[in-house]
Amino acid sequence: MNTLNNYACGQWFAGSEKGQDLFNAITGEVIGTASSKGVDFAKMCEYARSVGGPKLRKLTFQQRGLMLKALAMHLLSKKEDFYKVSWATGATRIDSWVDIEGGIGNLFTYASLRKQFPNETYCYDGDVSRLSKNNTFIGHHICVPKEGVAIHINAFNFPVWGMLEKVAVNWLAGVPAIVKPATITSFLTEAVVKEIIASKILPEGALQLICGSASGILDHVQNQDVVTFTGSAVTGKMLKSHPRIIEESVPFNLEADSLNCCVLGTDVTPSMPEFDIFIKEVAREITTKAGQKCTAIRRIIVPENMVEDVQIALGKRLMQTVIGDPNVEGVRMGSLAGLSQLQEVKEKVELLTKSQKIIIGDFEKFEVKGADKHKGAFMPPIIFLNENPFKNTDCHNIEAFGPVSTIMPYKTIDEAIQLSKMGKGSLVSSIITADDKIARMYVIGAACMHGRILVLNAECAKESTGHGSPMPMLVHGGPGRAGGGEEMGGKRGVFHYLQRTAIQGTPTTITNILNSYQYGSKYIKKEVHPFRQFFEDLEVGETLITPNYTVTEKDILNFAELSGDKFYAHMDAASLEGTIFKRTVAHGYFILSRAAGLFVDPPKGPVLLNYGIDECRFTKPIYPGMTIGVRFTCKEKLENDKPLTAANGQEVKVGIVKWVVDIYDDSAQEVRDKLKLEGATGDTVGIATILTMVQKKEQS
Repeated sequence: MNTLNNYACGQWFAGSEKGQDLFNAITGEVIGTASSKGVDFAKMCEYARSVGGPKLRKLTFQQRGLMLKALAMHLLSKKEDFYKVSWATGATRIDSWVDIEGGIGNLFTYASLRKQFPNETYCYDGDVSRLSKNNTFIGHHICVPKEGVAIHINAFNFPVWGMLEKVAVNWLAGVPAIVKPATITSFLTEAVVKEIIASKILPEGALQLICGSASGILDHVQNQDVVTFTGSAVTGKMLKSHPRIIEESVPFNLEADSLNCCVLGTDVTPSMPEFDIFIKEVAREITTKAGQKCTAIRRIIVPENMVEDVQIALGKRLMQTVIGDPNVEGVRMGSLAGLSQLQEVKEKVELLTKSQKIIIGDFEKFEVKGADKHKGAFMPPIIFLNENPFKNTDCHNIEAFGPVSTIMPYKTIDEAIQLSKMGKGSLVSSIITADDKIARMYVIGAACMHGRILVLNAECAKESTGHGSPMPMLVHGGPGRAGGGEEMGGKRGVFHYLQRTAIQGTPTTITNILNSYQYGSKYIKKEVHPFRQFFEDLEVGETLITPNYTVTEKDILNFAELSGDKFYAHMDAASLEGTIFKRTVAHGYFILSRAAGLFVDPPKGPVLLNYGIDECRFTKPIYPGMTIGVRFTCKEKLENDKPLTAANGQEVKVGIVKWVVDIYDDSAQEVRDKLKLEGATGDTVGIATILTMVQKKEQS
């Protein structure tokens, strides 16, 4: 029998007393014990803050992202070992794929997200705020890692994904983690954490593990910590109201099980592909992980004239589901996570039978392949019919956390929306319809009570990730019963672990703090042209003031012929009455192109290519006779770990440089008087950010 170990303060050790027995969900046999007796939670928290935190905070976002990528690659190479362990949780190979490779996929996703952050230990958020008339006083927001620990209290249903989808986010932010998986399936989490620690990819203190009880750990949280909980709403609310959480104002992200729903649109008939999509989606969500998903479909909302068709089609599909030992060929649904979970589901089903009837499934009459259904935690899919869901409301309040769902009728799409909201907040809802008008009505009407809404039709069904699959780049959470929290969500998720602080000062000061050029900052001038310098030698704020150029009528005509853009404002002076233009005006794209002719250094050098333009604006018209110049400034430098491949096959290391192209009016006063131009010489007439790839000096 295996005794699970906790990983705390840099050491693996078992609890000092016999702990909770852990069972094989398929055979019912005891496979180990888990205890945290003797683990000092206060020391674990302090170890994370004093050892793991400083090491992570010294790394830049780019370095943290590459760390996640390396870890993902390592865990992927060990995935078959994890699948072998996962069998004892009752999961099929497909179920475990979602848990194991889905969790590793989160690491890959957040590793890629590093490209959206600067090559700094911090980042900034949003746009600059101009706080003074002459732009000598501005404001911005800097975001720095919290100097605490992320404490993750996870559910039993996804022992790998539940951990990795959270730690990927806090590690990218620069915050260490203590993970507390549900003890019943913690043996799989332990197997993954052992590989993580053995890999030595993470800095020491970045991850600690509690396999036994974590009762009392919240007594030691501080205001720089973050606590997340996934599980039942009852337990979540109890933890969220812990005195220490309230006293220290500790952020608490609650993601609770919810009564998610799937709606069949009023436009769908049994002959349409959307009907088959609906039946397939509902059946999959009932049987995947044996219905033990926080996103599983608990309420099947169907037009009243389609209830019988849905009941028959769903019954036929579920009858084809082979239940049993996941290692046996042909088995499509495993067991619940344990006998205790089975007993809990039976109790909830019993409560639901008081207000609605079972139309599919029987706890006694079902077959199990390759296992003893009396020893393992097996049960068949159970489908209820609630003919009056507005009156009999238990289905909107009681959740049986297994392969259990309820069909309920509705008359109009407004009724479907109302029924969806009666769940009092859920993680996800879906609607299957071929009519985008119905989809729009449902989404706008139901969105306030759901964290995510999936709209399925024949066009997207084949590539859809499905009702029950949260995606790393989108928020996972929901209002009301679902907890009111958010997990993942791309950059949004990372900001949960950062302190956003408003900073104020001169543009030059804010530039020097953020290492990102702010408009109006003092320039750095060098004798050498910026395009003659390698990536390492360029400085943020370095500026080239170009020669100027006078725009002519011929320029406008030539550009119109070359580009094909013969918009009347450039070509037809007789059509300008009632417009903002005093006479025919130069094309904005000509001005930007001509600006490039002023700041580009033609000979071959370290700048290899221009691959994009951001935030391009044309702020004032340029007429023939006016003169332009360019203030060309290094705005920001970004690391790039993917080298270019030259024509000769050699790899060339490059960095990404953002440049501010500030095109300004440098017209003589007599020209300005003639054209009756307002403002002063030197005013910006166009501005853009261009991105270039610049060769690095070091190519080894």
